[in-house]
Amino acid sequence: MSFKINDTITYVGKIDWELRNFHGEEYSTQRGSSYNSYLIRDEKTVLIDTVWEPFGREFIAKLKQEIDLNEIDYIVMNHNEVDHSGALPFLLEEIPNTPIYCTANGKKILQGSYHQDWNFVEVKTGDRLNIGSRELIFIEARMLHWPDTMFCYLTGDNILFSNDGFGQHFASEHMYNDLVDTGELYAEALKYYANILTPFSKMVTAKIQEIVKMELPISMICPSHGVIWRDNPLQIVHKYLEWAAEYQEEQVTILYDTMWNSTRKMAESLAQGIRMVNPNLTVKLYNTARSDHTEVIAQVFCSKAIAVGSPTVNNGYLSSIAAILEEIKGMKFKNKKAVPFGSYGWSGEVIKQLNEELKKAGFEVVDEGVRSLWTPSEENLLECVELGKRLAASLQ
Repeated sequence: MSFKINDTITYVGKIDWELRNFHGEEYSTQRGSSYNSYLIRDEKTVLIDTVWEPFGREFIAKLKQEIDLNEIDYIVMNHNEVDHSGALPFLLEEIPNTPIYCTANGKKILQGSYHQDWNFVEVKTGDRLNIGSRELIFIEARMLHWPDTMFCYLTGDNILFSNDGFGQHFASEHMYNDLVDTGELYAEALKYYANILTPFSKMVTAKIQEIVKMELPISMICPSHGVIWRDNPLQIVHKYLEWAAEYQEEQVTILYDTMWNSTRKMAESLAQGIRMVNPNLTVKLYNTARSDHTEVIAQVFCSKAIAVGSPTVNNGYLSSIAAILEEIKGMKFKNKKAVPFGSYGWSGEVIKQLNEELKKAGFEVVDEGVRSLWTPSEENLLECVELGKRLAASLQ
């Protein structure tokens, strides 16, 4: 797909309508995605980023329809994960000596990924590339979300090419934020931030503050996944600052797995207790064995507190709980509370284990939790109601 962004900038990326999982099977992409690449024509011609390898040959063929490849003077690689750099080997078969502008870490990643000694030009924050009537200004954005990441800013047009920053996994034939459903767009932008950038929130805030100090006017933000922010583009920057600041909504999320519905009944009673104390809290329940973990992480991101429950099986908790706890731990959430709960038959270690794991993940565990032997009795369920009340009260 190609279209004119303005008289000198052309979108030459690929919309992937069929993508349903990303980063292997870790991240669900129910609305597809895109791999955005941009061609800038001035006295010099610059290609910014490429596409994922499965679309590499297609990308080259369509790029040839847009321009004689020999007219490309420079390639800028803002980030070198394979979804952005995958077409480089095919492109450099055609134009092998073209300079590739990237960070020092970007060079290492490209060499490690493709084992080629291409014509690398290492850049750092503040370096400029004159392309005629305009310049590209490079801005390192280390750990947003890889060590090699950078943004680049085009003077004159005042466009920030931000790669994974401010992006979304969102396929649309309308590639601008003012042409798509705002609710869908922000749901995907939040999910992207929650699952990709949350561990680096302090660096997000610092980088945005650094760019603000550079006093660069921004008329458009062009990420490498999803739609382009052209209508009030700074709205997504303000959202990032909000999301990076230990984000919370009036929400509690309850995560559980269950074998014979005992833990499910406990989860539902716990939710009842939360609502009894504060009916304004949104309470969401997820069976982690049957739920999309990408969505679950987004909901934990939005929450003031979580409750996690499992039966005790072979002296531990169920595998879906183990998986989601490992993902939660990697997100390094801040300023969130938690409680454990669960059922058991032969032994009941799971409450203690969940308590320990939640603490390791950075949560303030506000109660030792509730456990039920075999099928929960009415008394057990009332204990869960009371646990929910205590959790809700701790949030006031």
